[in-house]
Amino acid sequence: MKSHLAIFEDYKIRRLYDEKTEMWYFSVVDIIQVLIQQANYQTARKYWNKLKERLKKEGNESVTNCHRLKMEAADGKQYLTDVASAEILLRLVQSIPSPKAEPIKLWLAKVGYERIQEMADPSKSLDRARETWKKYGRSEKWIQQRMLGQETRNKLTDYWKEHDIKEGDEFAILTNIIHQEWAEISVKEHKNIKGLKTQNLRDHMSEAELIFTALAELSTRQIAESIDATGMEENKAAGKEGGGIAKKARLALEKRTGKKVISSGNYLNPKASKLIDEK
Repeated sequence: MKSHLAIFEDYKIRRLYDEKTEMWYFSVVDIIQVLIQQANYQTARKYWNKLKERLKKEGNESVTNCHRLKMEAADGKQYLTDVASAEILLRLVQSIPSPKAEPIKLWLAKVGYERIQEMADPSKSLDRARETWKKYGRSEKWIQQRMLGQETRNKLTDYWKEHDIKEGDEFAILTNIIHQEWAEISVKEHKNIKGLKTQNLRDHMSEAELIFTALAELSTRQIAESIDATGMEENKAAGKEGGGIAKKARLALEKRTGKKVISSGNYLNPKASKLIDEK
């Protein structure tokens, strides 16, 4: 699951993207807040609890199709939250008398349509990501490096998929091995240095950090391909070797410039402490 934040008018709507089902799941209470124009989260939550009870009594199947997934709350902690797909939310919206019902229905339909477009033409998702990065003040140079790094990453994960590596935990383990090798810190430690929580580390990397990450992953893939690495053990070895190549390059650059590549810099909004998870 990938966590994202969307904006509808002045309201922040939390959502998660499930890559396996290729579906978005939205926080029901966040949608309720928009519909009843209620800034107070707890008031919206109580409204949803009462509505849920009424719908259950009426035998409304939409409520039973809601899931509970962990989402980040205002205090920065993860809590189980009622979520629903766009399809289920469109049904729930019918039960809420609100002048905002029609705009939210159109917005949800638009989200679904954009995803269908992106599945047919992946370049559209790249264009949307580029526009989002521009909106948050990224330079063209940074955006280009971020997208090149993502292409390198995608080629590596495609290789893993084809060589007995499971998405999810095994991807994360190998990614961390590569990162630990080139940066000499884990992904979690790197995020801590930057003051990040659920945000995507790569969206907060400097140009140099992006370049060395890409070099480590490019080296890993080419080494893995050269020996036809299959399964976790062989790909772990390739990851350590690939990360080691990027580490040597990083140390050489740091020695020459006197500057550390690993940076505490981030692109967090000082007010909202949120970033680009609106993609």
